[in-house]
Amino acid sequence: MAKGKTSTPPGHVNLRMLAEHLELSQTTVSLVLNNSPSAKSIPQETRNRVIEAAKRLNYRPNYFARSLRQSRSMSVGVLAPDLSEGYFTSVMSGVVQELNSAHYFYFTACHEWKRELMEQYPRMLVERAVDGFLLLNTPADHIDVPVPVVAISAHSRAENVTNIVLDHHKAVEQALKHLYDLGHRRIAFMRGPRAIPDSDYRWESIQKVCREMGLKIDPSHVARIDDSSWSMKTGHHPMAPEIGYKSMQALLDKARDFTAIFCFNDIAAIGAIRALKDMGMSVPGDVSVVGFDDILSAAYATPSLTTVRQPLMEMGKRGAQVLLERINRQDNGHLSEIVVAPELVVRESSGRAPAGK
Repeated sequence: MAKGKTSTPPGHVNLRMLAEHLELSQTTVSLVLNNSPSAKSIPQETRNRVIEAAKRLNYRPNYFARSLRQSRSMSVGVLAPDLSEGYFTSVMSGVVQELNSAHYFYFTACHEWKRELMEQYPRMLVERAVDGFLLLNTPADHIDVPVPVVAISAHSRAENVTNIVLDHHKAVEQALKHLYDLGHRRIAFMRGPRAIPDSDYRWESIQKVCREMGLKIDPSHVARIDDSSWSMKTGHHPMAPEIGYKSMQALLDKARDFTAIFCFNDIAAIGAIRALKDMGMSVPGDVSVVGFDDILSAAYATPSLTTVRQPLMEMGKRGAQVLLERINRQDNGHLSEIVVAPELVVRESSGRAPAGK
């Protein structure tokens, strides 16, 4: 017969009440529930009894008291521009997986690229005693907080920040070599908005790789996704295919002698494909289209999208891992940058350059 009182403690069950119910010391119960290495010395039968009673009585630990003991809140702040399908959902799936496994709570705040929110939200989250910050595609240089910061795709030079970034040179090299090998020499480019940290880094890599490969960048073959065209203020979702549709329309108004286009991201590439089709042009027959990111819908677009895969979920997991390591270590030593590798995924939207072009 199991030891312990048969009556169930009324109301909210705390550690003391659970220990009294089991007729064990609070220390023994705490060691078992926190899976402490010292719990190995406690008989397995007793450990099982503690865990079973905690579940049956719906025991909830006092996280506030525990955070005071540990000088931690067991929570982090996550800042992102928006909650759109694509980059955010893929990165966040990795973040959530890692934080959940570490029993960490997280606050997610979307700044919508508004400067005042990017300054206000970190202060609000520090007041809520978060142990650290994870920034997704969000500039980090102006965020001054007394806790560790890990930024994904931010390229920050701030001392307190660990950056998780993609090898953009290799990413561009893979995409352009693929098009070059298919006979494309007149390649158009869709640059990202100025607000996004990756935009300028990727454009610098494009210019460098083009020089290395002997490819000329024609100014009439370059379009840039305008910040105002995808701002929340327009009433349109910032990462809707419309950003690529409008950019491709503007590009086609200037020139039509390019045979391929390398888009800033997959969402823009999907919009570009629609714009080309609406103009009576075929993909990849007339123009090959290459995207960037490899979001979930890229493989199901029509045609399916050739793209440079960022390991977004892995970047999210790695970012959360590094943040938790820095929180637990509580020292000043940390890497300033961790570089991850891209992968070219070839699908239906790229093909050989049209003959005679």
